[in-house]
Amino acid sequence: MTEQAAVPSVPAAAHAEPRVRRFDAQRWMIDNVIRANGIDWDQPRSIYLNAPCGTEANADFAGIRERVRKMADIGPAFAAVARRRQAKAEAAEADGHPVTARDNYYMAAVHWAAAQWPYDSNSADNLACNARKRACYTKYAAFADHHVEPVWIPFEGKALPAWFHLPPGYRDGRLPVVIAVPGMDSFKEAMVALANDRFLSRGVAVLAIDGPGQYEAPVLGLYFSTERWAAVGRPIVDWLAGRPEVDAGRIGVVGTSFGSFFSTILTAHEPRIAACAVMSVCHEPGGDTIFEQACPTFKKRFMYMSGITDEAEFDVFRRTITWEGHAERIAVPYLCVAGEREELSPLEHSERLLAALRGPKRLVVYEESRHSVGNVAATNLGPFPPTLVADWMVDRLAGKPMASERWFVRATGQVDKSPL
Repeated sequence: MTEQAAVPSVPAAAHAEPRVRRFDAQRWMIDNVIRANGIDWDQPRSIYLNAPCGTEANADFAGIRERVRKMADIGPAFAAVARRRQAKAEAAEADGHPVTARDNYYMAAVHWAAAQWPYDSNSADNLACNARKRACYTKYAAFADHHVEPVWIPFEGKALPAWFHLPPGYRDGRLPVVIAVPGMDSFKEAMVALANDRFLSRGVAVLAIDGPGQYEAPVLGLYFSTERWAAVGRPIVDWLAGRPEVDAGRIGVVGTSFGSFFSTILTAHEPRIAACAVMSVCHEPGGDTIFEQACPTFKKRFMYMSGITDEAEFDVFRRTITWEGHAERIAVPYLCVAGEREELSPLEHSERLLAALRGPKRLVVYEESRHSVGNVAATNLGPFPPTLVADWMVDRLAGKPMASERWFVRATGQVDKSPL
């Protein structure tokens, strides 16, 4: 265990939940929308959380979809399944079945993390779920089929939490690595799949992080700001460069949803990053669409991530959430994967970002897809987005050249390519 791994996670002081006018006024409407459409009313969270857990978790998520009828049901529904999975893991461990214990500890950790999502303060419920998540994932790491290590990245007198994964069967030598950056509503524990992970299976190590403002970071008092994301790349890459398993010349960044913004800022200010790939974009400066037009849960969540409880204060602060003045520094290969019908960040802002980049770039747009980039004919019949990202990153970390292009993936699976 490294020195950083021994840093204790001390919860930050609790504070009030953010107050969002639309959330308070429309809570009845949100509950009715959930009653009509289920837990996936705003995004397919039960799908993207189910995917890394594998098929055994299908029944878990089916049960959660049945149970959740209003927002207040979300935390308890995930926590109930987490307790059941944790109990199964503990029983399997006691019976000497390490593989069964491993799988159930992983699923329990994902469910405990998902249970944290509705708690937009460092409340007792949030802290309890976080502690159980860490305990279960630590147990999973002990039984995993590959090396999984807890990591603490020194930052601003505190430490950012991460998990370091090496490919199964790794023995020696220096590997390429990706820094995996979750979105607003996802977390580091789900960034590496229980089985057949897209990067580990390609011989690439993964450092899955909760960066400033993400999930466990605000629990520890490390909140979001664009400046913090500009500063965080250096200590992260310093840590990776000090590892004997890592080839410091082959470090990439992948980010999803609001992680597309975080990853862009990190890459812009860390010259040792070799490539950046983002998907499900959040590139609108100031976030008018996601914060003022979309479901108010997004704004409330991001206010907690920023350590701000007053909406008027946040409305001033959110103007600092911009890639402008940062993306122009990026000269390394950059991949952007988006949906044609992106509803949280108009695609024109991603197109402007791509135009500002100084290096080779590729914009891949899927016909009829929304923010999640999936569940449409183009993603089913064309290149599968997570696989496309993984193969692109492997090629870039291997030094393969690329042309700057725009790809449009049609519903038939055909890919139309044009210069960018």
